[in-house]
Amino acid sequence: MTTPTQSPARVAFFPISFFAMVMGMSGLTIGWEKAQAILGLDLGISPWLVGVTTMLFLVLAILYGTKLLFYREFVIKEIHHPVKLNFFPTISISLLLLAIAFLGLMPQVSRVLWMSGAALHLAFTLYVVSVWIHHEHFQIHHMNPAWFIPAVGNVLVPVAGVPLGFPEISWFFFSVGMLFWLILMTIIFYRVLFHHPIEARLMPTLFILIAPPAVGFIAYMRLMGELDTLARVLYFSALFLTLLLFTQAGRFLKLKFFLSWWAYSFPLAAFSIASMVMFERTGTAFYGYLGVGMLTMLTGIVLLLLTATGLAVRKHNICLPDH
Repeated sequence: MTTPTQSPARVAFFPISFFAMVMGMSGLTIGWEKAQAILGLDLGISPWLVGVTTMLFLVLAILYGTKLLFYREFVIKEIHHPVKLNFFPTISISLLLLAIAFLGLMPQVSRVLWMSGAALHLAFTLYVVSVWIHHEHFQIHHMNPAWFIPAVGNVLVPVAGVPLGFPEISWFFFSVGMLFWLILMTIIFYRVLFHHPIEARLMPTLFILIAPPAVGFIAYMRLMGELDTLARVLYFSALFLTLLLFTQAGRFLKLKFFLSWWAYSFPLAAFSIASMVMFERTGTAFYGYLGVGMLTMLTGIVLLLLTATGLAVRKHNICLPDH
């Protein structure tokens, strides 16, 4: 008589990409903090948004920690996956974004989050790039915009790093992020133009293309403090990519819900904040309207994503084998 094999609990299939939710919520939180600052308003929502985002991060960290503790082989399999590997830095990026969100509320908490996030992200970047260099199983169809995630995290470091008093460290991370943005942008367009299309479940990750120049612009303004030629190149690159992806709206609206839909949120938040920074520097009303308008749209998108994710979890459509 044989004993039936017990199936792993759902937490064994808890995907690392869930941390993209924290990136989206953090982007929304920082966006509303910026909007209130430029409009001279205090809606009283910032502490609530920061609190909800922090709780979300803690819940996801506990769930993934449980997976690491009891189902370590599944984590090892995930970190060796050519696509899922690139989502591990979303953990350190979440810490960096929380550091930015806490900057105006609790600077000491922000400092701890920033130092933890920067150190962890450097470790993730070194590991991921090392895997890229010494890979034995990557193929061109494995390449997708999610590979930008480690680069985006590096560019984020100066946003809180400069006001916290770490300008040289911030320049280091900014330089690394810009270096890999240029390299990966070339490879991504080669893959998109000359190979088969990106599969449907990863199509939303195309929005990640917006993030490096948008975040790069925000970080560069922190580092330099003035709107110069490079700053304009970064901002208008992000603007062009946003316009390009919006012209593809029909294709995105036809997609079935996947957890990758959260890739819409953070890049749009980054561009919204970048537009508000442009408004601050130029005084041109167009940028202010664009930034606040994008933030309003982003708020609706995040509410939709939260609802869709909740329904998917309830229907057991997430945390499945080979998800």
